[in-house]
Amino acid sequence: MKAKLVLLLVLLSVPVAALGGSEAVVKEPWRGVHIGIGSAKAVEQLTGVVGELAGLGINVIVGEINYGYKYTSHPELRRGGASGPEQIKRLLAECRRHKVRLIPQFQCLGHQSWSKNTGPLLTKYPEFDETPGKYPNNKGIYCRSWCPLHPQVNKIVFELIDELIKVFEADAMHVGMDEVFIIGDEDCPRCKGKAELFAGAVNDYHKHLAGRHKIEMLMWGDRLIDASKYSYGKWEASANDTAAAIDMIPKDIIMCDWHYNLRDAYESVPLFLEKGFRVWPASWKKPDAAKAFVDYSRKFDNKRMLGHLNTTWGAVKIGDLPSFEPLKYAAKSFTR
Repeated sequence: MKAKLVLLLVLLSVPVAALGGSEAVVKEPWRGVHIGIGSAKAVEQLTGVVGELAGLGINVIVGEINYGYKYTSHPELRRGGASGPEQIKRLLAECRRHKVRLIPQFQCLGHQSWSKNTGPLLTKYPEFDETPGKYPNNKGIYCRSWCPLHPQVNKIVFELIDELIKVFEADAMHVGMDEVFIIGDEDCPRCKGKAELFAGAVNDYHKHLAGRHKIEMLMWGDRLIDASKYSYGKWEASANDTAAAIDMIPKDIIMCDWHYNLRDAYESVPLFLEKGFRVWPASWKKPDAAKAFVDYSRKFDNKRMLGHLNTTWGAVKIGDLPSFEPLKYAAKSFTR
């Protein structure tokens, strides 16, 4: 009897990914919110509303931090106003007090610039750019990407991720990877075959997270949806030949399937489920669209349907999150 109890305690301490991956049973729906926490101020504001969010039923927070942490391995990659370990630990303690799971996000591959501003990684290490020297002031592009095959990029990125895993005491990590429009550039001497490149990057991150650290990996799913088959358009689905990567990556990755507009059906949900992934649908600020997506996804009686994730993207102040209508609706809908 004692041996069985010890075995049970060991199993309860193992991340879901290690207990069967995509086939693991989720007992409680994931009622989540995605929030940018790229500054100490944002971390402190979030800490102040964790209790109210938990009161709504929120049990998962995805905090996108990127370069907004005081990294010690690469202090040159810190943004101004970054949070330190003391702020993160206070947030983590508050989440634990209210039984809210805290998952950090570090945006990988794409979204390495915004408007005229290039992010710290490609500013300090311009040789990592997929298109070095091209698009001055980022004119004519959406966001820069790093080259997934540069021999030094993963070493640095993984050192940053390792710090986040440690300070967040993380059992999962979100790697972003949405809206990657620059990949396999014709002038890159290393990169050819966009689906293979994208899958290779996904597999690199998965090996580091699920393989080395034994934690779960989450990512946005849009680059794995074929825009020629599904009428989402080039933002919510891929029109740049990355979609075939869906069959080249591990099935224990959690797909955050974001769609922000009102539709009669969200066909990517059954697509990801049929492929064997766990799916966490994600909505945004339009109440009618968010409610439609929540109602649609609730129809699937599948143990790999996790619940719902509400994104925010600056549409609501952190202090106003408890009154954010889409969030309230999703939390209520997935309570059981």
